[in-house]
Amino acid sequence: MFEMSRVMEIWVIVGLSLLAIMFAMSVLARLYRKAGPHEALIIYGFGGTRVIKGHGAIVFPMVQVCRELSLELMSFDVAPQQDLYTKQGVAVTVEAVAQIKVKSDMESILTASEQFLTKTPDQREGLIRLVMEGHLRGIIGQLTVEEIVKQPEMVSDRMRSTCADDMNKMGLEVISFTIKEVRDKNEYITNMGRPDVARIKRDADVATAEADRDTAIRRAVATRESAVAKAQADQERVLAETVSQAKQAEAQRDLEIKKAQYLEVTKKQQAQADKAYDIQTNIMQQQVVAEQVKVMQIEKEQQVKVQEAEINRREKELIATVLKQAEVERQRIETLAAAEKQRLIAEAEGHASSIRAQGEAEAEIIFKKGEAEAKAMNVKAEAFQEYNQAAVIDKLFASMPEIVRALAAPLANVDKITVVSTGNGSSAGLNKITGDITQMAAQVPALFETLSGMPLSDLLGKVRQIGDKAAKPENGKSK
Repeated sequence: MFEMSRVMEIWVIVGLSLLAIMFAMSVLARLYRKAGPHEALIIYGFGGTRVIKGHGAIVFPMVQVCRELSLELMSFDVAPQQDLYTKQGVAVTVEAVAQIKVKSDMESILTASEQFLTKTPDQREGLIRLVMEGHLRGIIGQLTVEEIVKQPEMVSDRMRSTCADDMNKMGLEVISFTIKEVRDKNEYITNMGRPDVARIKRDADVATAEADRDTAIRRAVATRESAVAKAQADQERVLAETVSQAKQAEAQRDLEIKKAQYLEVTKKQQAQADKAYDIQTNIMQQQVVAEQVKVMQIEKEQQVKVQEAEINRREKELIATVLKQAEVERQRIETLAAAEKQRLIAEAEGHASSIRAQGEAEAEIIFKKGEAEAKAMNVKAEAFQEYNQAAVIDKLFASMPEIVRALAAPLANVDKITVVSTGNGSSAGLNKITGDITQMAAQVPALFETLSGMPLSDLLGKVRQIGDKAAKPENGKSK
């Protein structure tokens, strides 16, 4: 129980202590005054007068008093109720705006507090406005209307410099002074600009007249230059059209020439193609003849094989009917003692004979085939030797019309021929076409020599003359 009461007493003491501390802090908070950046605290009483700016201080009640002094910018109109007279004696009304504030140094703050601490803002602005209006009246009286209207910055500078001393005595400073409006009742300011307006209007009229004159002159010059340029353009157009027509005529002429040249080249190529077709046809015919000769050779070979087969059949039939019986009888009489041995030897010899007979038969077939081919070649050579020179020449000249007809066949497909002749004599006009056909026909022997690989004169020299006899082969062989 004792301990419990002891603990309760401790808690009570702690609580009372906290309450005392909180009360003391609240009292101190009420006594502590802070000054913002826009104001200053003037503390007077016990300890003398102090200025608090930007921080705080404790103000003890009953022995000290704290008052606030605003450091903010004060803006108000400066517009005297009476007219202000200028240096010329002209009555004008001037309205301006002034921005004034308390200086930031401690001495100026103390000075301003002595002047305005107990006054309201309206009373303070009224005192400052009276001072500003008095200085403005003195400055306007030293200037002309023209200077006030045309140089308001100069009036503002004079106002700031003139009021600076009086403002310093009150702890104030003039931040700016701006004239809003200047007017008068006698329209002096309005009439002041009329000479300038008249002069400017006169200069504008003169400039307009000069501009109209220059415009008329330039328009005339431009018209003349345009006419000259148009005439030159017409001349150049006519010249260009003439040159263009000449070039068109040249182009048409070149086109006709190129068409004629192209037609000539086309005809030549067509003729060459037809000639090549005929040559290829002859080559194909020669190949057909060669194939026919080969077929005949094959038929002869088959006939030879049939004959050889018949010979073999007859030989085997004779052996089987006559010789085989005699041979068997003789062998039976001579080989009775060694029948078994002879039988084996006979079988071995029979097998070998079979193989040898087969090889001999194949060799005989090959020999017969070569002999048949040689005979066919001899027959063909004898047939060719029967051709004499007259027959060869007849064969060549008989083919000439067909060759010339094939060369001239492309001309039958031509509907219209345009001849562009630049020469004279036989090498111009239609003579040129017939001359070209004649030259192509004259090239047929050269074409034959090119395809055969043998000069035509040598070929005809090797062909026998009419009445000559061909040499007969001796013993089935040609010389």
